[in-house]
Amino acid sequence: MASYQALAAGRTGVPLLAPGHVWLAGAGPGDPGLLTLDAVAGLAQADVIVHDALVDKRVLAMAGAQARLEFAGKRGGKPSAAQSDISRRLIELARAGERVLRLKGGDPFIFGRGGEEAGALADAGVPFRVIPGVTAGLAALASAAIPATLRGVNRAIIFATGHGEEEAFDWAPLVRTGQPLVLYMAMHRLEAIRDALVQGGCAPDMPVAIIASATLPTERVLISTLGRVADDVREAAIEPPAIVVVGEIVNARDRLLQIVALAGMR
Repeated sequence: MASYQALAAGRTGVPLLAPGHVWLAGAGPGDPGLLTLDAVAGLAQADVIVHDALVDKRVLAMAGAQARLEFAGKRGGKPSAAQSDISRRLIELARAGERVLRLKGGDPFIFGRGGEEAGALADAGVPFRVIPGVTAGLAALASAAIPATLRGVNRAIIFATGHGEEEAFDWAPLVRTGQPLVLYMAMHRLEAIRDALVQGGCAPDMPVAIIASATLPTERVLISTLGRVADDVREAAIEPPAIVVVGEIVNARDRLLQIVALAGMR
C-alpha cells in the first residue's frame, strides 16, 4: 500500500479528492499493476469506495485506513443493483460531505455506465472527476499476445457489447468493415452473436479468441473459429468475465508466442 501511495505522491500535482466530490475511476482489467496513479491517489484519499463486482480484491486492499467499502456490482444474469439506485447513492454520499471514489472495472466510460453516472451527478450539481482506466478490451489482447492493431492486417478495431438482448442490433455493417471485433459481455449470447455474424457475411472459419479473467492469475485463453467457438467454450467450461475477439489478428498469437519461447522470455 505504502509503495503505491509513494508512486502516486511522486507525480507532479497529485489531484485532491475533496469532501463532497465524486471520482469516477477505472480500476483496470484486474491486475493491480495496471492501475493509474490517479486511481491509486483516489484509493488513498476516499472516505467511501463504491465498487463494482469485477474490481480485484488486491485493488480494494489499497484503500486508505479511513475508507469504507460499498458493493454496487452489476453482473449479467444475476441479481444486481439498479443503475438509478447506484447514481442516487453517489449523490447522497457526496451531499453528506463524503469523499467518494466510484471504482469500476476497466474504464468507466467504456461499457461501464460511467456516462450515466456522470450525467446524474452533473444534474444534481455534484462535483465529479473522471479517472480513466485501462479497458479490458485492450488489456486482454495484450495479455494474450494478440496485437490489437497489426500493419497489413487491420486499419481499425471495433469495440462492441453483446449485452442487451432486448435491443435489435444489426451486426452485418460491422462485418462488412472487415476489421476485428472485440466483444464485451458476449458470453451469454455467444451462439446468437455467432449466427448473426455468419449471416452478416463473416466466414465460419474466422479466428476467434476467448480471453477469460484477463491479466489475473486465473486467466484462460481459448483459440477457436467462429463456427465452432460456442461448442469449444462449453467443452472447455470457460466462464465470464471474458473478452471475445473475432478477426485475423488472433492468428498473430501463435507466432508471437513461438518467438517469445525461442528467446526464453516467457
